[in-house]
Amino acid sequence: MLKKRIIPCLDVKNGRVVKGVNFVNLADVGDPVDSARAYYEAGCDELVFLDITATHEERDTTVDMVRRVADQVFIPFTVGGGIRTVEDMKKMLKAGADKVAVNSSALANPQLIKDCSEKFGNQCVVVAIDAKKQDDGSWHVYVAGGRKDTGRELLDWAKEAVSLGAGEILLTSMDKDGTKSGFDIDMLNSVAAVVNVPIIASGGAGNIAHMVEVFQKTPATGALAASIFHYGEVAIADTKKAVAAAGIEVRL
Repeated sequence: MLKKRIIPCLDVKNGRVVKGVNFVNLADVGDPVDSARAYYEAGCDELVFLDITATHEERDTTVDMVRRVADQVFIPFTVGGGIRTVEDMKKMLKAGADKVAVNSSALANPQLIKDCSEKFGNQCVVVAIDAKKQDDGSWHVYVAGGRKDTGRELLDWAKEAVSLGAGEILLTSMDKDGTKSGFDIDMLNSVAAVVNVPIIASGGAGNIAHMVEVFQKTPATGALAASIFHYGEVAIADTKKAVAAAGIEVRL
């Protein structure tokens, strides 16, 4: 059985780590390379970097950041944001990223998942999905930093992404993002029921109990958090001890 993973997420804008609530009101919380090294030393299992305003022109900045992070940390890390082509993914992997996340570009061109998976292996391809609950109880997939409803139904898209070669899903609940009210257990279980790849739970972590709960109540293999780690409210070592104390396999 896969050991559960504790994963800090660093949203990067213009080369700085930022954090907001429900995808808005972003505040600067530090340098990505310094943050990565601190998390690595604190014992996290993986890292995720999402360049939330990535444009083609800023790609070189991100590649440089990936190279610098790869020099400092020796755990798997994922980079996402502005990845539109196989060549974009190749640059990130070559710079030192272990996995690359695609989101809006994959929705616009699902063939990208297949092409990247065939070239680099599905273990390198993470499909990031931002979803929000609708009045009818279903979830829709959103893009553009959560501003645009694609009209795609979450479960349909998750199944399609995996059938095309996604090796992992990074699933963010927009309703929960930044609220610190706990993960969206219902949404995670619904997606886990229709796909057979690892799922990273994202959106809503507010305390250690939430990190334990998501592993107890869902098959998620990773729990991702940002603010509680960035602001020092929760220590990674304490989180792992609590997860282990609950009888869940974790790397201590």
